[in-house]
Amino acid sequence: MNPMLNIAIRAARRAGNIIAKGYERPESIETANKRPNDYVTNIDKAAEEAVIEIIRKSYPDHTIIGEESGALEGENKNVQWIIDPLDGTTNFVKSFPHFAVSIAIRENGRTEVGVVYDPIRNELFTAVRGEGAKLNDTRLRVENRRDLDGAILATGFPFKAKQHMPAHLNIIGALIEDAADFRRSGSAALDLAYVAANRVDGYFEIGLKPWDSAAGDLLVREAGGIVTDFSGGHNYLKSGNIVAASPRVAKAILTKIQPHLTDTLKN
Repeated sequence: MNPMLNIAIRAARRAGNIIAKGYERPESIETANKRPNDYVTNIDKAAEEAVIEIIRKSYPDHTIIGEESGALEGENKNVQWIIDPLDGTTNFVKSFPHFAVSIAIRENGRTEVGVVYDPIRNELFTAVRGEGAKLNDTRLRVENRRDLDGAILATGFPFKAKQHMPAHLNIIGALIEDAADFRRSGSAALDLAYVAANRVDGYFEIGLKPWDSAAGDLLVREAGGIVTDFSGGHNYLKSGNIVAASPRVAKAILTKIQPHLTDTLKN
């Protein structure tokens, strides 16, 4: 096993144990608002601390970028661990059992390892660049659908940037002309993992952060799908605007999306 993958899995499982124990004891959860509609809990922080501790023991010189801690620069800035200790915090706070730990490792600007761990279902999604993607021990492969007919698409509303809500609703209106239905489950990391696992046929969202999508991005690509920004390029980690699906479905989604983009979303 790739040694960094091994450490990422160990860190994800440790964080997952903290999250699962917190989920079983909702009275122990302390919640605060980071900004409107954006929450953080003591469990997020404890899970992130556990992940950082495990990474630091094996790779003390690596850089770590966490949702809660920000950038912890190491001597080696060419290797970055991008972590979201609890993707789906609102679900967690509401006892809605759909959230995950997300850990990506980027070397020289390229994602090499991705881990998404769902502690409630004990589902471990992993990918190593050039070696494929797995759910536990099962190899994942995106179904090569021909078009949007009958497709189930995942998305997330831009609740942190509501100025984009009209464009998002217009996009949904355009896509539903051909797609069968939508899923909005509250965890970008799991949405991307579910594309890789063929649980949904495609995914799009506005305004993600790198820790939301870096690990799931690799899962999709190593399962044979493609990930793009709204212009069909590769700027999605920076812009936060993302489409993920099999090649033909991604192309069909982009065709539907692009006429409804504001100037801000085209960048």
